Amino acid sequence: MSYKKLAIVLSVLIVGLTFFFFRNTSAVGQRGVSKTTITPEKIASVPTLSLETIFDGKDASEGLPKDHLRTIIATGDVIPARSVNVQTVKHGDFLWPYRYTASYVKDADLTFINLETPLLKNCPMTTEGMIFCGSNRHVEGLLFAGVDVASLANNHAGNHGTSGVMETKELLEKAGIEVTGIKGAVYKEIRGLWFAFLGYNDIGAPEETISWAQKEDIKKEISTARKNADIVIVTYHWGVEYRDQPDERQKELGHFTIDSGADMVIGNHPHWIQPVELYKGKLITYAHGNYIFDQMWSQKTREGVIGKYVFYDTRLIDVEYAPLVINDFGQAKFAEATQKLSLLKRMETESYILHGQYATTITSGGN
Repeated sequence: MSYKKLAIVLSVLIVGLTFFFFRNTSAVGQRGVSKTTITPEKIASVPTLSLETIFDGKDASEGLPKDHLRTIIATGDVIPARSVNVQTVKHGDFLWPYRYTASYVKDADLTFINLETPLLKNCPMTTEGMIFCGSNRHVEGLLFAGVDVASLANNHAGNHGTSGVMETKELLEKAGIEVTGIKGAVYKEIRGLWFAFLGYNDIGAPEETISWAQKEDIKKEISTARKNADIVIVTYHWGVEYRDQPDERQKELGHFTIDSGADMVIGNHPHWIQPVELYKGKLITYAHGNYIFDQMWSQKTREGVIGKYVFYDTRLIDVEYAPLVINDFGQAKFAEATQKLSLLKRMETESYILHGQYATTITSGGN
């Protein structure tokens, strides 16, 4: 073989090996860190999240390049059971609970909920009691609202045992909705960035298949998710019902979760809206209140907020809360202007109290 032919063969081999190497190293991280590079100059130009920017009613992402922005929406408790189930069946419309809010909830790169009931083919109809289930047709409403990921880590998802959890999981996954909160993270890619979602229940007692809020497991699973994702979001079912402020256990778990490597914590269960906390620059939303539920017996249990969380690459830069009110035992509608302003101001005040920075004058502009 001539030197010229030999050189050609070697060149082809080198190119082929290079392609093989990079293809395979890329494949190893295909559900992993995207290696997005944020230069010091770029970091300096990105807004910093604060309590003031959360509640000032301004869009911190305005003017920033859209290809760097990813938006996550999270809601309060979704419980299409009991009277919600009865009302929906009565209307013959499984989109009914979401009619006035779906267009907003689905207007995100990803929508994440806490589904606090099993969805079953043979769910008995009832308007009372604490054993929850909803018709499997409620998945139609979830799809209408654009739900992408649902956590089953709560104290009612297991009301019909392991079989109920598995039936719900299979129903959701068949519809294209990922399920977390039943051991380990689920991963979703948004334009090159990987998001990991973990869910844990801290109410009641441990149940088979439902992820329990045990620190050893939380730390281990966050560590694994951290290796496989750019952004790790953890949701908890925690706290004491019908309180404005989180209890010590919530704060302990929230801080522990951030210290263990999570980027954001989303809380639910109290059925009242609770404040937000910025801990080491990371956001903890302690409770979003209710979204779809039948607790018509008090004003605060009829209220909730939909959280819109905007990331610039891997940094959370903007948060917006859209207040809502539940009507007719299960249909959410956005709050009118005066009520919206009042609700946001209350949430802001409680957030400053939590931070020990309460001031008599709070600028809550709203949107």
